[in-house]
Amino acid sequence: MIITLTGENSFGLQNELRRLTGAFLSEHGDLALERIDGQEASLEHISEALTGLPFLAAKKLVVLRVPGANKQFAEQAEQLLGNVADTTDVILVEPKLDKRLTYYKFLKKNTDFREFLELDQNGLARWLGETAKQQGGSINFGDARYLVERVGANQQLLANELEKLLLYSPAITRKSIDELTEAAPQSTIFQLLEAAFAGRSRRALDIYKEQRTLKVEPRQIVAMLAWQLHVLAVIKTAGDRALGEIAKEARINPFVVTKSQGIARSITLAELKKLIADLLKIDTDSKRTSIDIDEALQHYLLTISS
Repeated sequence: MIITLTGENSFGLQNELRRLTGAFLSEHGDLALERIDGQEASLEHISEALTGLPFLAAKKLVVLRVPGANKQFAEQAEQLLGNVADTTDVILVEPKLDKRLTYYKFLKKNTDFREFLELDQNGLARWLGETAKQQGGSINFGDARYLVERVGANQQLLANELEKLLLYSPAITRKSIDELTEAAPQSTIFQLLEAAFAGRSRRALDIYKEQRTLKVEPRQIVAMLAWQLHVLAVIKTAGDRALGEIAKEARINPFVVTKSQGIARSITLAELKKLIADLLKIDTDSKRTSIDIDEALQHYLLTISS
């Protein structure tokens, strides 16, 4: 058996790797596992591992991390993997594969090819529900989406928060989410921009003041605003391309792209360019002159809201 694990969702990929290796070790023991860094190991070492017999076990598992980084391995993959012993299982861990290469096409066709893509908000919400159920708890779809909006799309962070919430109560509610989790600054900055673009200036200023009370510095807010404007610019200049395609090409989480689409639709590209230029001026002036950056940022938000 030869399995290829690939894709940008490192959390999902690593979870699958742990599941596969754990199942193998429980049946065949620790001596049955050999891990090799394909970027460091010689082709000879890799070949010996693939063709050699297991030691004190009926089978062995070879986990090859990024073997495609070894040019010789990528060029000879068909031959090397074709010579794998019947007593050997192989897992190739290739997070980033170039689909134009023969190596990718060979792995896709001739191995158990498992691709792990970044999840959008609905995908993350479904995953939270399934994971909660597996751990003896529950969270409804709406509250799972709320948790994603509040904490962000980092799957490892979501897993940690889910574990904490389940320890508090097997039945996760919006109330327990509010009590036990903290809103991620980037998510909060999105809410700030969303309020400003919707013309809710008071709400936007309230969120800004909350962030300052929480000791989030103005320059951090500038950086987070700049990132959000960057996402909007990517969406605005992507034309009619699908959101999933935009997220993949720009290497932005699909959840972030989907969430930002509404704001992107509400402004013109010319308006967005001016907002970026104005924010850059605030940042530059704050470093070169003695302007009150707090006052400048609040005025900036009021300008968006007007």
